Formats: sequence, C-alpha cells, structure tokens
Amino acid sequence: MTASDAAQNIVLTGFMGTGKTTTGKRIAKMLGRPFVDTDKVIAAEHGPIPEIFATQGEAAFRALERQVAQELSQQSGLVISTGGGLLVDPVNAEVLGATGRIFCLTASAAAIISRVTGPRRAKRPLLDVEDPEAKVTELLAERSEAYEAFEQVNTDYRSTHHVALDIISRL
Repeated sequence: MTASDAAQNIVLTGFMGTGKTTTGKRIAKMLGRPFVDTDKVIAAEHGPIPEIFATQGEAAFRALERQVAQELSQQSGLVISTGGGLLVDPVNAEVLGATGRIFCLTASAAAIISRVTGPRRAKRPLLDVEDPEAKVTELLAERSEAYEAFEQVNTDYRSTHHVALDIISRL
C-alpha cells in the first residue's frame, strides 16, 4: 500500500446484515486506522435511528445520511461503514467515492435474514413489518443495481477475519 493509498478512505457498503460494521472494525484495527459507522454518527447526533424513522420519516433520515457522507468525504485515512441505503443515493456514492475505495459486502437473502431477525437482534426500522423475510427480498431487488456499481465482496460462510483480509489484499 502506498502513502496515497493510506490517505484514501475505505468505504464499506451493502445490505443490512452483510457485516459492514464488524468487518470495518476489523480492517481499521488491522491497518491502524480510525473507524466510523455512519449510523452511529447519526444516532449520536440526532437520537436513535428507529426514533428518527418513526417521528421524522425515512426522507429525514436519508438527508442526515447525505450530511454525514459530505462530512466524512472531507477526511482521509478512515475506514467507513455506511448504513445499507446510504450509497444507494448516487450523490453519496459520488462524494464518498471521490475520496475512498468502495467495497460492497454481499450475502444471500437467507444469510441476511438469519443475521438480522430474531428477538435478540437490534431493531431494524425497514424490517418492522409483518413479513421481514419478504421485505429483505424486496429491498435487495430494489438496491441490486446500486450495489452492483461497487466492488463486490461476498460474506456468506466467511469469517470476518477472512473478509477483512480479502479487502486489504485488494487495496
């Protein structure tokens, strides 16, 4: 990795449950870089994401994502984990892509469902519906074109360590 590569941000995107945060933390630790989770930034500044969705709506949340993407694009040397819909917005993709290398973590619908549903899992506003499995399939289909624009890294049946090494080897 050259000095200019070290200044470039590493941006992880993909659907919920594909391992963006866990993998991002691992990469940051392995490379000695700061880690930023866009959802955590939004929650710290504006309150819990489920509450933002419930009280202000998805459009307000997406506007906050745009603001965070713009702020992070002004920094360098970060490992950034985005919310699952952040880089579906072409403006965010352009802004973060200008200062970083974007990797899209992927997983099968079955793997995603097993990772994000169940009583001990974090509440996911977009899956707060009668049939979460159908919603996952629907959202994956809606976002597939946007996700395919980025370098793909499959996380099915792979440890976080191996996914992180895969991404680092591509830098």
